[in-house]
Amino acid sequence: MITFEDVHKSFGSKKVLNGMAFEIGAGETIVIVGTSGAGKSVTLKHMIRLLTPDQGRVIVAGEEISSATGKDLQRLRGKFGYLFQSAALLQWLSVGENVALPLREHTKMKNKEIEDKVRGILEKVSLGDAYHKYPSDISGGMQKRAGLARAIIFEPEIVLYDEPTSGLDPVTSRAIDKLIIDLQNQMGVTNVVVTHDMISALKIATRIVMLHQGQMIESSPPDVFIRSENKVVRGFLDSQYIDIDLVQKETL
Repeated sequence: MITFEDVHKSFGSKKVLNGMAFEIGAGETIVIVGTSGAGKSVTLKHMIRLLTPDQGRVIVAGEEISSATGKDLQRLRGKFGYLFQSAALLQWLSVGENVALPLREHTKMKNKEIEDKVRGILEKVSLGDAYHKYPSDISGGMQKRAGLARAIIFEPEIVLYDEPTSGLDPVTSRAIDKLIIDLQNQMGVTNVVVTHDMISALKIATRIVMLHQGQMIESSPPDVFIRSENKVVRGFLDSQYIDIDLVQKETL
């Protein structure tokens, strides 16, 4: 579904991606972890070509998105939904209007069709009663869910999540985890999640990828990842006080 081939990216003198290479299969939920500056968000942005590699290629569904332009780029981007870290809701629009915005901008659907589709998506993310509310009237967790509803309004094949539980309390974070799992089960999408939240990563991932100094140093299922003997991975887990027995009981 997504392939990185020897991808390099620098910003000035700072090398962020240094020969990134890995594959993501259809239907997987891949969670990308690593310390700040490891290249997680930069990797995510390359998938949808918000950034272009200095060297190497990014392939999406058999086509090179890293060199695509015009209608080809637009078509490939149409395979993605993107949940930004801040949810990126427009404060002057209601929740329903925020979710409807892509439909109004990119389709010729009639108002009633748009409203019906939006209400259906809001029900999927447990926001059925928030259609007329404004972002300032709802919690941070509800804003994330509204952002996710907007991201999946076109029923994409791939959903990208940038720190979906950032700034949320533990109870709300686990609710977001459940929502990601439920949507994957219902829609069969491929999920790519960037997070610092290891409890979330271990709960939702089919595979965890760890980045270090612009390269992938670990790629394994959660139950294998937490037993990794890689010193960098072990240090990362230890810094978050990940107890294997507790994690197995609560998430795996």
